[in-house]
Amino acid sequence: MVRHTATSVVTIDRFIIDQESRQPKASGELSGILYDLVVAAKMISNKVRSAGLADIIGAAGTENIQGEVQQKLDLFANDTIVKAMDHGGRLCAMASEEEADIIPIPQGFKHGKYLLLFDPLDGSSNIDVNVPVGTIFSVLKKEGEPGPGTTRDMLQAGHRQVAAGYVIYGSSTMMVYTTGQGAHGFTLDPSIGEFLLSHPNIKTPEHGRYLSVNDAYEQHWEEPVRALMRRYRGLDGKRDAMNVRYVGSMVSDFHRNLLGGGLFAYPANAKNPLGKLRLMYECNPLAFICEQAGGAATDGTQRILDVQPTELHQRTPVFIGSRGDVAIAQEMLAR
Repeated sequence: MVRHTATSVVTIDRFIIDQESRQPKASGELSGILYDLVVAAKMISNKVRSAGLADIIGAAGTENIQGEVQQKLDLFANDTIVKAMDHGGRLCAMASEEEADIIPIPQGFKHGKYLLLFDPLDGSSNIDVNVPVGTIFSVLKKEGEPGPGTTRDMLQAGHRQVAAGYVIYGSSTMMVYTTGQGAHGFTLDPSIGEFLLSHPNIKTPEHGRYLSVNDAYEQHWEEPVRALMRRYRGLDGKRDAMNVRYVGSMVSDFHRNLLGGGLFAYPANAKNPLGKLRLMYECNPLAFICEQAGGAATDGTQRILDVQPTELHQRTPVFIGSRGDVAIAQEMLAR
C-alpha cells in the first residue's frame, strides 16, 4: 500500500504507479488499462450528474442481449468505455453486458494481451428516480498466441482475473478496484477532476448488519432459501436479525455492505432458475474485490470465482459479502 501521512494527497495515478512498481515483471499495460478506465469513469460521472438537464434520462427504445429495455445513459456509458479502450493497444477484445457478441478491436490498432468485460451502467432502471448506479469491470489475460481475442479466450474462471473494479455514481463518485493486492477506494474530487485515495486497504467485517435481497421473489424461492432468509432475519432464534436494505442496484447494495458489513443475495427462483445476475460482468469482478477485502462469494454450492463459465452472458445465483454471513449460506444451501 502507498505510504502517506494523514495530510498527503494520493491520486489514483500515483497509487497505480506505486502498485506497479511492486511487480518486477510489470510491463505497464495493466496500469494503462486502469488509467483509461479512470478517464471513462470521469466522463460517465459527468453525464450521470447532468442527466436530468441533458435529455439523456429515460428509455432508448431498444433492448440489450438480456431482453432488458436499454436506457439512454446505458448506451452512452457503453459507447464511452468502448471508445476509451479500443485504441490503446493493450486489449485484444472487449465484451459488454449490453452487446450480444464480443467487441473486436478496430482494424489498424494494435492487439494487446488483455481482455475487458464490463457492465457499463449497473442499476440503470433506477436512473430516472435518481438512485445511485455504477460501472463494473473485469480484466483477464489472453492465453496463447497474440492476436484478436475470441469468446473462448474470455471464458475463464473468475480466479484468473488480473484486475476488477467498480465505480459508483452516488452522492459522490467513487472507484474501488483490485489487482490482487487488496481492495482500495478512491473518491472523485470534482474541483480538480481527480480520484483521490479515500479508502485504502478496505476490510469488510466478518459478520455484517445489512441484508440486501429482493423479497418480492420470496414466493418463488425454494424452501432452503426461505429458511436461509429466516436465519438472517433472526426468525429461527439462531442469530441476531440483520437490517434489510435493498436498493435494486447491485453496485449500490454491494458497496454499502462492503464498507459496513453484510450480505447481498440474489438466489435462483422459479422465474430465474439459473439466477439472474451475470457471472462475467457482475458477480466475478465483485467477488474478486470482496475476497480481497476479506469477504466471500458463493453461488450456493461453490465459490463464485471457481465457477467455469460456458457462455459469455451466463447467469448465476449469488450470495456475496461478509465471510461469516456467506458461510451460513454455504452451510444451509449445501444440505
